[in-house]
Amino acid sequence: MSTYLIGDVHGCYDELRALLAQVHFDPAQDTLWLTGDLVARGPGSLEVLRYVKSLGDCVRLVLGNHDLHLLAVFAGISRNKPKDRLTHLLEAADADELINWLRRQPLLQIDEEKKLVMAHAGITPQWDLETAKLCAREVEAVLSSDSYPLFLDAMYGDMPNNWTPDLTGLARLRFSTNALTRMRFCFPNGQLDMICKETPASAPPPLRPWFQIESPVARDYTIVFGHWASLEGKGTPEGIIGLDTGCCWGGTLTLLHWESGQYYVQASNRTKSLEEQ
Repeated sequence: MSTYLIGDVHGCYDELRALLAQVHFDPAQDTLWLTGDLVARGPGSLEVLRYVKSLGDCVRLVLGNHDLHLLAVFAGISRNKPKDRLTHLLEAADADELINWLRRQPLLQIDEEKKLVMAHAGITPQWDLETAKLCAREVEAVLSSDSYPLFLDAMYGDMPNNWTPDLTGLARLRFSTNALTRMRFCFPNGQLDMICKETPASAPPPLRPWFQIESPVARDYTIVFGHWASLEGKGTPEGIIGLDTGCCWGGTLTLLHWESGQYYVQASNRTKSLEEQ
């Protein structure tokens, strides 16, 4: 029995299947963790969703910002951008079934035995684990309810960007969604910066990557995240693991075998792209 963790798939279905074949993944015995952004930009978003859904309980995934964008497009709230390559999925006969499955997936995964936490963008240093769990479950509850289009319509925006337990309503849900699915940089006090997309070395002061700010969660757990392809899986402190290595941009798809600590990569089928994430 093995635990495999894979970075952002982004519709790279062929690479996903080839990477799992490298490690002889067995859904009857193994567990597969996915850092989110299953869809968009790659050519096989429909095939990825169908496959991951078919794996059933052996999969532990989290939603990413592109997954939420798909939900918003399907609900008629956001525009279907050609570069996201979602039309084939949106027009599929089983699109409604796949979307309803997707919106019932979590934004946070925790394994207490392994002391392992996974969120698409990471865990804001302003949260302890109990707060992270509470905020994730609040967003999940709305996404799985009949009122989810109201939330999707209100989730876009960069404010509020500072956590306080006094946040309520859609503002609280928007902060939680940004922290879990969009965050890269923070100010030294942990306040989110939702604008900068530079590499850590190029970011203007006083901004720092969220993982370089002391976090109560990082003291006790390994944090696994995706979202930040320009990191190329490098530059994080011990105990914080970035797995997005830009497969859809022509990079690689990366897998970590948890028990051995060994990494496996699968080269992209696409030419290296300079397109902005």
